[in-house]
Amino acid sequence: MDATTVQQAPSSARALVLFAHGARAASWAAPFERLRDMTQARMPEVAVSLAFLELMTPRLPDLVAQLCAAGIADITVVPVFLGQGGHVLRDLPLMVDQLRIDLPQLRINVAEAVGENAAVLAAITDYCVASLPTR
Repeated sequence: MDATTVQQAPSSARALVLFAHGARAASWAAPFERLRDMTQARMPEVAVSLAFLELMTPRLPDLVAQLCAAGIADITVVPVFLGQGGHVLRDLPLMVDQLRIDLPQLRINVAEAVGENAAVLAAITDYCVASLPTR
């Protein structure tokens, strides 16, 4: 589901928004789109979308407003960043604070950055270890 396909939802409906940085090259978004699609397949009852901080659309505030207008009452934002730099520590909280002011009827939760999660780091470690050719 992208910003142009948000449909009316029951007021109890939930959404999961994967929040990525964005880039000038459209191909950069491909792994994030696959992640969105894989996540949606595991949770068909939840609206799963992808939003960006900059350089790509939809931007997070626009997508959240559209989800809210479609009847979503509860949104969880998952920063798909490896670390908690300025975008996760400063920019995202400012955006979420403004969304809470603009859309007070909406519950917005923010998960930790994916790269801060122990299970994600373990999966990346497994991949790195497996990448070393065997002798």
